[in-house]
Amino acid sequence: MTKAPHISRRAALLGAASLPLMTAAGPALSAAQMLGVAPPLYNRVKLGEFEVTALLAGTRTVPDPQTIFGMNVSAQEFAQVSAAHHIPADAAQFFFTPTVVNTGTQLILFDTGLQGAATVQALKAAGYDADQVDTVVLTHMHGDHIGGLMTDGAPTFAKASYVTGRVEYDTTAAAGNARFDQMVRPLAEHMTMLEDGGTVASGVTAMAAFGHTPGHMAYHLESNGQRLILAADFANHYVWSLAYPDWEVKFDRDKAAAAQTRRRMLDMMAADKVPFIGYHMPFPAMGYVETRGAGYHYVPASYQLMLQR
Repeated sequence: MTKAPHISRRAALLGAASLPLMTAAGPALSAAQMLGVAPPLYNRVKLGEFEVTALLAGTRTVPDPQTIFGMNVSAQEFAQVSAAHHIPADAAQFFFTPTVVNTGTQLILFDTGLQGAATVQALKAAGYDADQVDTVVLTHMHGDHIGGLMTDGAPTFAKASYVTGRVEYDTTAAAGNARFDQMVRPLAEHMTMLEDGGTVASGVTAMAAFGHTPGHMAYHLESNGQRLILAADFANHYVWSLAYPDWEVKFDRDKAAAAQTRRRMLDMMAADKVPFIGYHMPFPAMGYVETRGAGYHYVPASYQLMLQR
């Protein structure tokens, strides 16, 4: 009888390594195609009898964020704070988040994004058509909030009426703003002007949050005792603005007033444990505020407003 040759463990392993890669189901398939980052286009939650849907109407990476945020602090402090929150100091991801509120009798869109097509796309993903929008509310007149009002020279939301703050409309109209003249002024005869405390619909109330712009408004939602703030831009980054409310932001027209507004609004939301949607918060843009030292801490929402009660 011929003796079987001895094969060492090392030789066996090397031989196995030279075989084609196998899986439990057979040979490995070709590598899957890289598809790129793909965030969801909407997030819908319950607020009492309301349905509130945040829409991702755009996102982009912006370099050199300290040219926008923390303009009154040193580069060293900016870098240290960024590192402590696990975010880069040399780039920021911007999000643009209009919000739809379905009260049961009205479909209300808050802000319109940078341009109409992207906002309509997000609306459709969420199950709505542009013609279903009853009311468009403009929190303020910056281009990334009014840019979707018109598409190819016609109103994007053709059947809607429009609401904005009187102070914001009047100051922008008097300033000579080309984007305003193109997007907002043609709709003036269909527009209702609100003061602080004015009502868009039952349970939807304007809140003066001046500073970012002269007439910037936030909105308070309440249904069946549940509350939520549509914060728009009074805090427009979860670290460099919300956590450090005294850091100056390039786009705040009155920087001292903007800082005072941030503290007032954040104090209220922290004390009352009221969630909010921030137009530029990391999508899905909804969270809570806690006090922390001399500043605040952003706590992203998980499932609190998804529970069916």
